[in-house]
Amino acid sequence: MNTADDLPADPGSRAGPGPDRDSDRDSDRGPDRGAGPGDAPGDAPEPVGPSSGRGLLDVLGVAAVVLDEQGRITLWSPQAEDLFGYTAQEALGRPAAPLLVDREHLGLVLSLFEKVMGTGKPWAGVFPVLHKDGSTRLAEFRNMRLEDQDGRHYALGIASDQATLRRLERDLALSLRLVAQSPIGLAVLDTDLRYVLVNPALERINGLPAAQHLGLKIGEALPRIDSGAIDAAMAEVLRSGVPRLDQFTTGRTPADPDQDHAWSVSLYRLDDPGGRPIGVAASVVDVTAQYETSKAVAQARQRLALIADASVRIGTTLDLGVTARELGDIAVPQLADVATVDVIDQVLTGDAPPGVAAGGTVQFRALAVKAARPTPATRAADPVGSLARYDATRLVTQCVRTGRPVLLAHASKQDLGRIARDAEAAELLAEAGLHSYLAVPLIARGEVIGALGLQRTSNPLPFDDDDILLAGELAARAAVCIDNARWYQKQRHTALTLQRHLLPHHPTPTPGLEIAYRYQPAGSAAEVGGDWFDVVPLPDDKTALVVGDVMGSGINAAAAMGQLRTAARTLAELDLDPAAVLTRLDHTATGVGHTMATCVIAVYDPHRGTCRIATAGHLPPVRTGPGRPPELLGLPTGVPLGVGGVPFEATALELAVGDELVLYTDGLVETRDQDIDTRLQALTALLDDPRRPLEETCDVLLGRLRRPDDRDDVALLIARARPL
Repeated sequence: MNTADDLPADPGSRAGPGPDRDSDRDSDRGPDRGAGPGDAPGDAPEPVGPSSGRGLLDVLGVAAVVLDEQGRITLWSPQAEDLFGYTAQEALGRPAAPLLVDREHLGLVLSLFEKVMGTGKPWAGVFPVLHKDGSTRLAEFRNMRLEDQDGRHYALGIASDQATLRRLERDLALSLRLVAQSPIGLAVLDTDLRYVLVNPALERINGLPAAQHLGLKIGEALPRIDSGAIDAAMAEVLRSGVPRLDQFTTGRTPADPDQDHAWSVSLYRLDDPGGRPIGVAASVVDVTAQYETSKAVAQARQRLALIADASVRIGTTLDLGVTARELGDIAVPQLADVATVDVIDQVLTGDAPPGVAAGGTVQFRALAVKAARPTPATRAADPVGSLARYDATRLVTQCVRTGRPVLLAHASKQDLGRIARDAEAAELLAEAGLHSYLAVPLIARGEVIGALGLQRTSNPLPFDDDDILLAGELAARAAVCIDNARWYQKQRHTALTLQRHLLPHHPTPTPGLEIAYRYQPAGSAAEVGGDWFDVVPLPDDKTALVVGDVMGSGINAAAAMGQLRTAARTLAELDLDPAAVLTRLDHTATGVGHTMATCVIAVYDPHRGTCRIATAGHLPPVRTGPGRPPELLGLPTGVPLGVGGVPFEATALELAVGDELVLYTDGLVETRDQDIDTRLQALTALLDDPRRPLEETCDVLLGRLRRPDDRDDVALLIARARPL
């Protein structure tokens, strides 16, 4: 048979697969290709045994034919039938050369056959063979001599279709070239998820040569990356065969050990021709720039959301403490692990002009302390409501004096002394692990009113310039709300002070009456100031009981109330009939800036046991006593004071010893969610015990009928008739 040198050259083909070609293929592998599964250090050999799948030899369709010394076919494989078209029955026993070789090549093939059989040297080459259907095709042959135990010789021919072989060679060469030259990091891992191939791009990405990857798992080769999720994804791909694209992982590699990187990893399962999984292919792309950009965008969105959230959540009330706590709730844990809100005490009290004087100490009042979790840092902070003096060396003092943020990105143990109030607090901060600190001034309407202190203990990142901007935004929004609450509190305090100053502190004891009273301000400063009560001693042991409510609120209402109360007391002391008092009081109200008010006046005569009552648009008093159910008195309502020109009418009624008369303003019974009749019924129901002490009755009425957030103040006056 023929050799490659004796046959015409096959255009585009390589030399047949002889020993030299095998050596060339091995040398082509080079370090860039890595190693096969069997080359990995420590790899166990492939298990020996039958396989149900198809292998590479099946794809090549390698045919085996054995000839005896006369060149007759003695063995014929199924693949030979596929390659040449003859069944075993048709081929066995027939001379091979006339059956398989064209006449023009017959002499050459026979001489080569004699050489192999005579010398025992194998040959390899490509020549055309005849197919049963009459066609000719190129086959790649390898022939060798065999010898049995009796010394008889045979020729073994192994052949494969050249087109199939070339296609596989081209596919392999293309795959190897793509792997070697791809700018994307590529790796192949076996079924144990250990590296068996690494391309040059991945060597550069990881900063390790291929040899230091082979046989290792990802986490073993690169211990500083987050490999857990990738390992789990590879195991799932190996199990299901479904690719996983764009799996992200982060960490550091020897290529850049001082910086974090991010990679996008796509995974595919590799199967042999029979569909048996043999490993996982991974493509790796460094996406650090995109990752940092997307992270920055996400952080920007988070900061914008935080600022928007602050606009909604800070300043929901005009309570100074609540507003400060709302600021702390926003800052923790999104921005800091611990936040403190402190206001300059002189700003709260109004004892200092705008701004902070240079030099000396600054006295702060702690308004809020917020922590993400229990930490010694909260014990180091000034307790809420307490006062603390800080000298010029403290960072918070520098912050409010300069009106600028003070950043301590990396706080040493010595730095903690400039943050804490004393050495003990500094030790607590050290125990908490404080490593970064930021103080931002609270500036409202151009005036520094305090500082927001931020600490990081659990969060490992230090505060940076972006944090300064965000904290400044939060502080600016919160400062206005805190300042509004401060002014509100100041106004409320002023109104309450005026109101309490104008009300009687200790009504004069009167004969024949036991008196109890309450004044309760509204929850809002804007509603303070309109209600009053008075007890006026009159000649002949008589007593005038007065309860009124100026329409409106605030300081103006309190001032108008003071004028009406003084006028009512003066008129009552003239021992006028209650209707006459209201008529003259109506003229007074008209002259006090067209003030309008409701009022009820009752004059009790203990000698006669009678009481004359007149009302000006006021809610009806309640009378109760032993053996008598509580009742709302059916009195002529009248019109409010200040309407002018409408007469008032007084009604006489008996008030026996033990009877009670309950006078009140509308803040006791009026609510937004219940009608007035229901509330008046609730009032009378609470007066079902005439023997209860009057002070206790006042507490019961206010406790049952009032709510903490009621927006109106209340004046309550209860009188019980007793023997002279």
